[in-house]
Amino acid sequence: MASLLLSYEQQFSTLTAEVTQRMGTIHNYHGTERKSLISSIERQLDEAQELLEQMDLEIRELPNSERGKLMGRMKSYQTEFNNLETQMKKAKTTNNANKLRDELLSMDDNGTDDQRARLLDNTERLENSSRRLEVGYRVVMETEKVGQDILDNLQRDRETISRTRQRLRDGDANLGKSSRIVSGMMRRIIQNRLLTFLIMGVLVIVIIIIIYVTTTKQKS
Repeated sequence: MASLLLSYEQQFSTLTAEVTQRMGTIHNYHGTERKSLISSIERQLDEAQELLEQMDLEIRELPNSERGKLMGRMKSYQTEFNNLETQMKKAKTTNNANKLRDELLSMDDNGTDDQRARLLDNTERLENSSRRLEVGYRVVMETEKVGQDILDNLQRDRETISRTRQRLRDGDANLGKSSRIVSGMMRRIIQNRLLTFLIMGVLVIVIIIIIYVTTTKQKS
């Protein structure tokens, strides 16, 4: 399981590095080539998301003692992926806005004022939508962070409860051993006292016999 998790991590690191490098070249492409590059990067992001899900499943199968430190690494991977998704959304939005601007600038002198006005209006609306999407995405990310923090706290509480239960079980086991030891000691004490009483009884009988025999001889 550890080797499989390590393989997923290596694949994720390689994939995100390639995505980062390719996203830095988007501005060098235009038209169909740019669209094709963006689609290819989106597919790679889908693969990275699947790797994250596989890593999460593998980590949840590990013992609590190993899970804690790996959850921290998982959280950093998720943050890296979220940042790449944000950059991808910005690149797509910029691509659409640039497309509208190119259409506006490419209009020849025969273009009507009405066409120019519509294109300008569409560009402005697109930019406004982009800003709203960014704000919404930040809210979602903040909510996800709060949710992840809550899950981490619950996980820590669960591990604490598990450790407490284990200590209680160990305590019960120790109490059981102590109880058996005390019971054994009490039995030995009782046995020793009975043996003492038996010896004393025998001695008393022997003394009585000796006295009886001595008295009988004297009378004879």
